[in-house]
Amino acid sequence: MAYWIRFTHAGKTHIGTLEGDIVEVHDGDLFGRPLATGVRLPLTAVKLLTPVTPGKLIGLWNNFHQRAQAEGLSQPPHPLYFIKADTSYLAEGEAIRRPAGYDGKIVFEGELGIVIGKACRNIGVAEAAGHIFGYTCVNDVTARDWLKCDPSFVQWTRAKGCDSFGPFGPGIRTGIEPDGLSVRVLVNGEEKQNYPVADMFYRPREVVARISQDMSLSPGDIISCGTSLGAGPIQSGDTVQVVIDGVGILTNRVE
Repeated sequence: MAYWIRFTHAGKTHIGTLEGDIVEVHDGDLFGRPLATGVRLPLTAVKLLTPVTPGKLIGLWNNFHQRAQAEGLSQPPHPLYFIKADTSYLAEGEAIRRPAGYDGKIVFEGELGIVIGKACRNIGVAEAAGHIFGYTCVNDVTARDWLKCDPSFVQWTRAKGCDSFGPFGPGIRTGIEPDGLSVRVLVNGEEKQNYPVADMFYRPREVVARISQDMSLSPGDIISCGTSLGAGPIQSGDTVQVVIDGVGILTNRVE
């Protein structure tokens, strides 16, 4: 089990593991065989980046029994999903920004993110664990009023793909079992969401397997597992934290 981060120090980008407040710097490919350099840095001496730069961030919708029951929905026969733009990615501590010309509701959605570590296509559930590198925290930020503002087309990409609307990190936890995890969201220190991963219609390994039947998944890709009850609005000046014990705490403010 390790906690991997990506960061800048002295003008260069590095990967490393974080234990407590100490970063162990590594060389090499995160998804290959990275080697410890022996250099250790205090966390305060580095600037955190997103832990990977995904080719795509896939977000699931309607993946929880409790939320589906509350909204009168049923389990879909296949995971339902959208893709966020790569310009939406946001690192730990960076600011969520309101899109220009949008004065509607902005909503947080705390989610567990699956990080792909090995390329896959058309695999089965039994194989999926071997293609998962680890897990991270995701905030699927949404411009809610844009979703259905045109009756002819639900605008998932526009509402969820805005610049800064894809925070994830701060790191990636490897070597854990996801099914026992819980996802919480705090806004200005007040708990707004708290739900178990075990309530998913499609749990992480099945999600990876099923989506791999539709499209190839590459190292660094992230699949955000959807959210349950409690997602709600955030305002300028708010601080949002996605907290998954055993995985991490992702903190971003809203400008």
